[in-house]
Amino acid sequence: MDADALSDARRPEWERLDALSRRRRLSGAEVDELIVRYRAASADLAELKTSVGDSPQGAYLSTILAAARLRLTGAPDNFLAQASRFFALQLPAALYRIRRTTGVITVSFLLVWAISAAWIASDPALIATLGLPADLKQYAEEDFTDYYGPMASFAGMVWSNNAMIALQCVLFGVTGLWPLWILVQNAVSLGVATAIMAAHDRLDVMILHILPHGLLEMTSIFVAGAAGLHLFWAWAAPGRRTRGEALAAEGRALATVAIGLVFALFLSGLVEGFVTGSGLPWAVKIGIGAAALGVFLLYMLLVGRRAVRRGETGDLVEYEAGTPTLFAG
Repeated sequence: MDADALSDARRPEWERLDALSRRRRLSGAEVDELIVRYRAASADLAELKTSVGDSPQGAYLSTILAAARLRLTGAPDNFLAQASRFFALQLPAALYRIRRTTGVITVSFLLVWAISAAWIASDPALIATLGLPADLKQYAEEDFTDYYGPMASFAGMVWSNNAMIALQCVLFGVTGLWPLWILVQNAVSLGVATAIMAAHDRLDVMILHILPHGLLEMTSIFVAGAAGLHLFWAWAAPGRRTRGEALAAEGRALATVAIGLVFALFLSGLVEGFVTGSGLPWAVKIGIGAAALGVFLLYMLLVGRRAVRRGETGDLVEYEAGTPTLFAG
């Protein structure tokens, strides 16, 4: 086939396709014409590629087809539209889907914390293995409270540390073990600290210093653990999808959770850095922490339920993620 001859014969049609692609508004008839001419030009390009390979005519036609394809499929949303959809639909839907697992993890974490604290506190010999009496006393009476000094650098350190833990729970959740290890390790560590503080009659001080920021901080970690376990379950029990498809879909959806928790943990870091160690009355401090948790739970449960009812899962839209495989029945 002669590429020049085909180009001369089809050029008016290609130019018409180019003109339609550049118009700001199209009538219904023009949209139909755009589709017909796009298909015809695609066939011409396939014929050129098959017959002569790369050619100036093929490059010219490819440029026209790219513009037409963009007009047919639509341009990507701008940043503000994407951010609005993320916070209004994708993130709350992803959080809502893992609400039950989050609840189970919360109860399990509190049980491990309470059991380990009660077990260690009930035996003075176990407490003695944790350090020298003078060191334990200093920890209970000075070090624990001094840790919460109000400062911006401390808030940033807390935020980055907790955000990293949450990201690890989600990203390494496919192992099925890493989130559980992180959660159990933190529960036991809190149990040890609780036993030390209780042995020195400072349990009330510990509770007052943990509640303002800990309500939202620990809930965020529980959510991260739930997201990681859901990612593991998608790989272990993919259903009718292949493991790769299930893991990709859940990975995209639950990655939104990791991103969202960065903001939640940033808020909790601000509370820990500027409220917990401040001179405010304890009722005010705990009230601020409870309000932060309340906003998060309303967002997760109320806004999330509405998003799920609209068909959201937290995954990308089909145009971005690709058309899923369809099954009959």
